[in-house]
Amino acid sequence: MTVGHRLMEAGEPELALKAYLRGAGEVGINADVLSAIGSANLALGRLGQAEKSLKRALDLDPNFVPALNNLGVVKMEQGQTGEARVLFQRAFALDSGETDSIRQNLMLAIAQSEANVYDPQQQEQKGGFRLVRQEKGKYVLLSDL
Repeated sequence: MTVGHRLMEAGEPELALKAYLRGAGEVGINADVLSAIGSANLALGRLGQAEKSLKRALDLDPNFVPALNNLGVVKMEQGQTGEARVLFQRAFALDSGETDSIRQNLMLAIAQSEANVYDPQQQEQKGGFRLVRQEKGKYVLLSDL
């Protein structure tokens, strides 16, 4: 798993995914492994696969903050800002607001969802989002906004 995390940091999500799958064979399937697999798929633009893995992680541990955060990123990428906002709010509450990246993701989702309410043309614009891992279990959602 550590190798996979380092590969994600190095911008090698395909290799990281392979490392995570090997890690799953060694440690078994748990919320952390499924969340990591989901993150790698997200970085590869495989939103459907990322969503499935992250939802499975949350089935195993509904309060797993990294999976909530990453599923929020998937929802943002899919243009479902309302769902993303709810996921980020849950992650923020469970994390007690200690992680800056989750707070930033939540603020972005709130701003985006409020912009969609007040500016219908905002939905026509597609912002590019990127998931960037900062440290173990912490990701930042970057956008062009």
